[in-house]
Amino acid sequence: MSSDTNLIQADDIVRVKQSTLIELHREAQKIQLKTRSVKAVLSGNYLSAFKGRGMEFDEARPYQPGDDIRSIDWRVTARTGKTHTKVFREERERPVLLWVDYRRSMFFGTQNYFKSVLAAKTAALLAWSTVQHGDRLGGLIFSENLHQELRPQRGKAAALHFIKKLSQHPAWDDYQQTSHDEISGAQALRRLRRVARPGSLIFLISDFRYLDSSAESSLARLSRHNDVVMLFINDPLEAQLPPAGFYRVSDGENEVNLNTRNTKNRDEYAYRFQQHEQTFRDLSNKLGMYFLNIATDMPLVSHLQKGLGLKK
Repeated sequence: MSSDTNLIQADDIVRVKQSTLIELHREAQKIQLKTRSVKAVLSGNYLSAFKGRGMEFDEARPYQPGDDIRSIDWRVTARTGKTHTKVFREERERPVLLWVDYRRSMFFGTQNYFKSVLAAKTAALLAWSTVQHGDRLGGLIFSENLHQELRPQRGKAAALHFIKKLSQHPAWDDYQQTSHDEISGAQALRRLRRVARPGSLIFLISDFRYLDSSAESSLARLSRHNDVVMLFINDPLEAQLPPAGFYRVSDGENEVNLNTRNTKNRDEYAYRFQQHEQTFRDLSNKLGMYFLNIATDMPLVSHLQKGLGLKK
């Protein structure tokens, strides 16, 4: 039995177990997020290296001729009455941020498990890989009703804390409820911008539904000084309707009959999904990001290895 099969059988279908995400630390050893081994596939060309580590503030010293005026420390300058400039040093650990979408559209699935479960597993694998290789782990987990922000930390405790948040997020119990003050995907991206520091490696784990035009602006700013990977979570039924016939579909409370015999409707349905996916593929190419399709019927670990160009 393959390790990917174990991933499916060890977990629930409609919600994720914390113990399952913890057990993924073994599989995560196969996913090495080192700067030298992780390569983006941009515009069809391999070996486009990620941008590198960020810079961390070290100290303020008196301004010297030739210093970049953009680095002037205005607070120290005002306090001392003499011009001071900020001195930066390269960060030893690279921040890795995981942006995990738990909005209502993620709680759907027809193959193996819900998209939300797939998102949680993907995030857990990346979290374990991050701390196993000495980088700092942080991120944002959000639904329409709750936004949880985790500042980058190092070590096993950071991975365990992130996994606890993934498995115990209130969205697992209230994803069908509505709110008058909902958090949109675009809002969650703006919050991510405030957390991300230059040189971060950012994974966006989502189906990317219902993102308005302001989302492109946030993505453009994020990708300018960070490496951004879009992991497009989806289910096969979203891409194509089942064979011609009548089907009964339920969300656990309501049932509807689905007629898939109309060829025109089937074609239009498939076309809408293709356009949705292509929109974000094109945006990724435009902004220098990397896009990877991950469906609920795919073997997760091997697909991440192959899709991200990682060493096996």
